[in-house]
Amino acid sequence: MPFQSLLSRIRGKDETLHANDFRKAPTPAALFTPTDPATDGEDCSHDCASCTIRYPSKFPVDQDEVLFGRVNGWSAHVVVATGKNDWVRDVADEKGSIMQALSKASPPPKHPLKVSASDMPVPSSMDASATTILLLPAFVLLDNVTPSSTQTLVSIIDSAPQTTSPLHTHGLSIPRSLHGISIRACPHEAVILLCSQRTRDVRCGQSAPLLRREFERHLRPRGLARDLHDERPGGVGIYFISHVGGHKFAANVIVYRRAGAFGERKVEGEKTVENGEADATAGEGEEKEDPRNGEAAGTDEKIDDAGAGQCIWLARVRPEDCENIVRYTVMQGKVVKPDTQLRGGFDREKGLVSW
Repeated sequence: MPFQSLLSRIRGKDETLHANDFRKAPTPAALFTPTDPATDGEDCSHDCASCTIRYPSKFPVDQDEVLFGRVNGWSAHVVVATGKNDWVRDVADEKGSIMQALSKASPPPKHPLKVSASDMPVPSSMDASATTILLLPAFVLLDNVTPSSTQTLVSIIDSAPQTTSPLHTHGLSIPRSLHGISIRACPHEAVILLCSQRTRDVRCGQSAPLLRREFERHLRPRGLARDLHDERPGGVGIYFISHVGGHKFAANVIVYRRAGAFGERKVEGEKTVENGEADATAGEGEEKEDPRNGEAAGTDEKIDDAGAGQCIWLARVRPEDCENIVRYTVMQGKVVKPDTQLRGGFDREKGLVSW
């Protein structure tokens, strides 16, 4: 569906949301729709019965503290490919890294950033210091980023859609290539970020691999599982990232969903089917051009991409939660356990944030 048609369907043509119209959501239910057995079926009330993965017996989690509304806000999330799943305690101290370069950028980005190292693979490059960045909520990949190109990176971040950019904001207002940095749309419909930094807390190192296995188990039958090197359009990328705060609430899981991800839910008789499931394997193995990248890759055409419509930050996630997180949160943007698991996030359609 063309972007303007999608926008008209989401918001009436008379309604124009501006960045200064964004407001703090008063409750979890105001920010994200909670699941309801009356409309979503009884499955949303039950954890996965087929899950056999368990955390270690000694895996203490704070179950008492209120979660919602206590995370600091951010305007953009910079996810840096390092090819590793653990890092020095503060990733900004990793010598020669993009994380360190961003922390020392002068002038700095105009708005607060969340910067995460990730296990995204480092691309082959003549420059050993070059890497790839996933920029959210813009949902774009920046290739060939080096510490020496930090100021160009900052200008790209400042021009990209932010967490409080209305959905009618178009994508990056710069060419596909800028001073050596190449820019392309991320092929995924959603990404799941799992804190895996064992050097900050052993629970993160223990939980992330187990959750990835369980998420992949439930994504695979839908044709949505994507490994680290799989860039077929659609699907869900799962990445390990560095410390996000609140490891006493492990496991922390952050879900970014594209605006209109996976289409509308369809109900056929008693069976509910999400768009994308029916032809999940269609064209598997074929190289397809992501239409968000335009008709001619490598030209000066801009990337016209609304990016992430939602970011849903969950905590206290256990393997048995993964099935319903895929079914309702990843696929539909709903939250199954808002009172006990939702830390925060944003919804650019509603104009709401948790901070």
